[in-house]
Amino acid sequence: MVSQSVVFILCCAVLCCPVWSSPFLRPTKMLRSSMAAVMRAVVVREFGGVKKMKVETDMPAPSVGDHEVLIKVHASGINPVDTYIREGMYASLPELPYVPGKDGAGVVEALGAKVTKFKLGDRVFCSINGRYGTLASLTSAPETRVFPLGENLSFEDGASIGIPYFTACRALILKAKAKKGERLLVHGASGGVGLAAVQMGRELGLHVVGTAGTDEGISLVKATGAHEVFNHRDPKYLKNLGTEKFDIILEMLANVNLDKDLTLMNPRGRTIVVGSRGPTQINPRNLMMSESSVTGVALGTSTEEEWAELAAHVVAGTESGWVKPPVHKVYSLEEASQAHHDIIHSKGAQGNLVVRVTE
Repeated sequence: MVSQSVVFILCCAVLCCPVWSSPFLRPTKMLRSSMAAVMRAVVVREFGGVKKMKVETDMPAPSVGDHEVLIKVHASGINPVDTYIREGMYASLPELPYVPGKDGAGVVEALGAKVTKFKLGDRVFCSINGRYGTLASLTSAPETRVFPLGENLSFEDGASIGIPYFTACRALILKAKAKKGERLLVHGASGGVGLAAVQMGRELGLHVVGTAGTDEGISLVKATGAHEVFNHRDPKYLKNLGTEKFDIILEMLANVNLDKDLTLMNPRGRTIVVGSRGPTQINPRNLMMSESSVTGVALGTSTEEEWAELAAHVVAGTESGWVKPPVHKVYSLEEASQAHHDIIHSKGAQGNLVVRVTE
């Protein structure tokens, strides 16, 4: 018969074990199935190039706090910001090691004790920020960053919603304060944010003009709903845009295009900078004469109230059907590093890139 002192020692050993003391492995009260202690994930242990991304099978699984949702991830969206973080070239960097991926979609696997909006088995998409991202079989997210995914959308679709649609919504509705009938130029419309902006612009009743750099991209932007599309690699494309100027410009590559944008705005026009890969020079007189403005957008600066407003617009769009993310290519988890490469080095964007994590 085991003595009470031996039992006490064994219990202390278990409780003090680093595995069970890890905040990523604390059990949750409500489980759909037995939560794995470890998971399959892409892990970055050192900032740098795509070769720093490795698939590991024994990454500690995340825990679920009182207000968090544990998601079995089926698909993970790839966004340019994911590559900036992996390279260590972003303002806010996670503690190493970390799992990349902000956007994802899957099924609710477990719920924190105070979660009220979801139930086990719900199909959801998420847009999160932290050390444990969506390139993993499991991820945890605050309830406020998890959203219902209707049966009309696939998991690959769901993984393409977060950053693209929330950014387009923040740019058009919260920053530009778009009004029905205004003219919108999406300068670089064939990527995830650009295509989301085209769909949202049409939904808001704007006249939408887009640009793209390839024939395939031009065709996609047209099919997504733009009234007119031009090739921004054509040396004459600014003339081809015509004499009618724009009330709103969404700029995806400000270091190349911003100075041109300032000449394309109507009086009191608004250029919203969504992306830039370096410095640029502008002529401020082009702002003065039209009393136009340039505003930057960073989704991560949104307040909780703004997140709620963005979510209301986007989720309503998934339900009514105008949110239709064009998915260009789906990769396996082992190909996640290739997806990171392709989103930056493609000859021309043609929609969203997605990694299938689990079937």
